[in-house]
Amino acid sequence: MEVLHLLESSQLFFLLACGALGLVVGSFLNVVIYRLPLMMERAWNRECREHAGGSADTDEQQRFNLLTPASRCPQCDHRISALENIPLISYLFLKGRCSGCGTSISIRYPAVELATAILSVVTALHFGYSLQTVAALGFTWALIALFLIDFDHQILPDSITLPLLWTGLLLSLFNLFVDSHNSIVGAIAGYLALWTIFHAFKLLTGKEGMGYGDFKLLAAIGAWVGWQSLPVVILFSSVVGAAIGISLMLFKGRDHSQPMPFGPFLAAAGWMTLLWGNDIIRLYLQ
Repeated sequence: MEVLHLLESSQLFFLLACGALGLVVGSFLNVVIYRLPLMMERAWNRECREHAGGSADTDEQQRFNLLTPASRCPQCDHRISALENIPLISYLFLKGRCSGCGTSISIRYPAVELATAILSVVTALHFGYSLQTVAALGFTWALIALFLIDFDHQILPDSITLPLLWTGLLLSLFNLFVDSHNSIVGAIAGYLALWTIFHAFKLLTGKEGMGYGDFKLLAAIGAWVGWQSLPVVILFSSVVGAAIGISLMLFKGRDHSQPMPFGPFLAAAGWMTLLWGNDIIRLYLQ
C-alpha cells in the first residue's frame, strides 16, 4: 500500500496521478462520445425493423459496442495500434496525422483528453485525498460525455443520466456531498422545474423548448448537489449558455435562430456547482 501512502502524503504526486488518469479516461470518453449515439441509433433501427416484421440488417449483425470493433482510421481503415493510442502523446508524436494514409486527425480528440485531465486535477485539488474526490471524478467524467454528446446530437443518453441520478441518491446515504433529504428533494425539484418550464413554454408557443433528457440531467445534478443549490445551477447554466452562444455566433457564424441544446450548459453548471456552489451560497448569505 505504498502507493496509497504516497498519494496521501504527497499532493503533487496525487495531482499528477489524477491528471494521468484523466488523460486515460479522456481517451475512453472519446470512444463513448462517438460510439454511444451510433449504438443508440442502431438499437432504434433494429427495434423499428422488428416491429415492422423485417429481418436484421447485415451491418447490424456485426458486433458494435464501446469495446469492439477496434478503432480504425475512417479513411484508410488502418487499425490503430496501442502505441498510436497513447493519450495526447501519440497525437503529438504522429503530428496529428494517421500513420497509414496521412489524413489529419481531429484536434478534438487530444482536446477532450487534455480537458478531462485538467478538470480531473481541478476536482482533486478541490476535494483533496478523499472519497469525495473519487465520486466527484466519476461525476466529472460523466458530465464531459453528456456535454459533448448533447452538443453533437442533441440527445442525453439514459445510460449515463440515470446511473448518475441513482449514484447521487446512493451517495446521499453516506452524506458524502448532501444528506438524503436534500438529495431526494433536489432530484424531484430538478426534474419538475424543467418539466414545468417545458409545458408552460409549449402551452404558450406550441413549440418544445427542450427535451426530457434535460429534465433527467437536472434531476441527477440535484441528487448530487441538493435542492438548495439548484438556483446556482440555473444561474451558472444561463451564464455558460450565454458565453458559449455568443462565442459561436461571433467566431463560428452560428445563426442565432438555430436551436442550441441546453444539456451542455447544465452539465458545465452542475460541475461548477458541485465544486463551488456552497461557497457561492455562503457568500450570498453573508
